Amino acid sequence: MYYVPYGYPSPYMYAPIYYDDRQAYWPYPYQIEQAGYFQPADQRVVLRDYGPNPYVVNINGATKQNNTYRTALWTGEHLQVTLMSIGVGEDIGLEIHPHVDQFLRIEQGQGLVQMGKSKDYLTFQRNVMDDSAIMIPAGTWHNVTNTGNVPLKLYSIYAPPNHPFGTVHRTKAEAEAAEEASGHGMPNRLKMLDYQHGFYL
Repeated sequence: MYYVPYGYPSPYMYAPIYYDDRQAYWPYPYQIEQAGYFQPADQRVVLRDYGPNPYVVNINGATKQNNTYRTALWTGEHLQVTLMSIGVGEDIGLEIHPHVDQFLRIEQGQGLVQMGKSKDYLTFQRNVMDDSAIMIPAGTWHNVTNTGNVPLKLYSIYAPPNHPFGTVHRTKAEAEAAEEASGHGMPNRLKMLDYQHGFYL
């Protein structure tokens, strides 16, 4: 046992530790949980955009809980986190972000990622599965296809943000229609995100 001079007893000192399949945690006081600063692994999250405020979440649990094609979880000035669920045999769709770097992490399922400098010549192909991380440089054509037998659950980090604050697309068709209607394909440097109203100007 270590001696801590002038230390005070901690309310967590004798708290039981709980385990799930990926991490250990102990129960924080009710007030802290309710304030949103700590999210136990087995507690469901209200899936909405929490940006640009400070926020902590069990990203594995939130990603697996999400059943929409895309839901923005946190949108800041320089980065955005979205959750995605891709159905069996479906894909994200071949796309390119000219001025946005992207990070994807698979939390459930398996798939095939393809990338290249031309949409007709995707020279980079890799099989991905749980815990795979995918880095997509700006200006790279890319697609991810679900090759498994369960929904492919992943989260995406865009830098800078790529979708309006609060974006929720329940299906891929809904996402494509929304992006077509908003002219979403224009270069990101021409967009300015209005956090108060939740749209690009």
